[in-house]
Amino acid sequence: MSGHSKWAQIKHKKSKMDRERGRLFSKLIREITVAARMGGGDVEGNPRLRAAVQAAKAANMPQENIEKAIKRGTGELPGVNYEEAVYEGYGPSGVALMVEVTTDNKKRTVAEIRHLFERHGGHLGENGSVSWMFQNKGLIVLERNAVDEETLMMVALEAGAEDIRETGDTYEVITEPGDLEDVKKAFEENGIPYVQAELTKLPQTTVHVEGSDAEKLLKLLDALEEHEDVRKVYSNFEMDDALMEALAG
Repeated sequence: MSGHSKWAQIKHKKSKMDRERGRLFSKLIREITVAARMGGGDVEGNPRLRAAVQAAKAANMPQENIEKAIKRGTGELPGVNYEEAVYEGYGPSGVALMVEVTTDNKKRTVAEIRHLFERHGGHLGENGSVSWMFQNKGLIVLERNAVDEETLMMVALEAGAEDIRETGDTYEVITEPGDLEDVKKAFEENGIPYVQAELTKLPQTTVHVEGSDAEKLLKLLDALEEHEDVRKVYSNFEMDDALMEALAG
């Protein structure tokens, strides 16, 4: 598992959901709106919208909020015109970072993202400067005590998964983007619970980070992910689990 995936799980376990809910709802509403605008308001026929609605329901967002966000995306209700952008750069120790944003003001957002990079020992790069290091994949994460390895391998590989990795107390199932829904469905039909399932970008190479750079990097990731316009952040760092847990504390 990449360090970023591990860091996201640690943060999720330690986060205060009430404190985070307002910002989370704002990001989810933006994602639902953009997904509906790009692919239509049919949840079953629009995979991105379906994933966004599932995430919203998992966060206990009221159904009324979800329906309004979809209608804003399809034009049935007036709303803000959001645009998507991707910013690429480097963090401490030369860690590659890709930042996906949804914004109503690109000039403001890029200035704020640049400031966060520079404040935490990194810098923005040109388009294409780091994206070549990442591959589009589906990712499903399961707790190791939720399923035995033989069953997991049988179900996942038959459903189209391309790789299964053991990572500490979790399994990481990798798929091609188009196979993610099939593998998720196979797990659900076989009663195999998972804790995370999403389309992501996985690094082809990683950079090990330690010492003061580790702390700077995690502060940069936190600052980026807390920014209201940021949808997702991808990076290619590796870090010792003990150090990551200590910094999370």
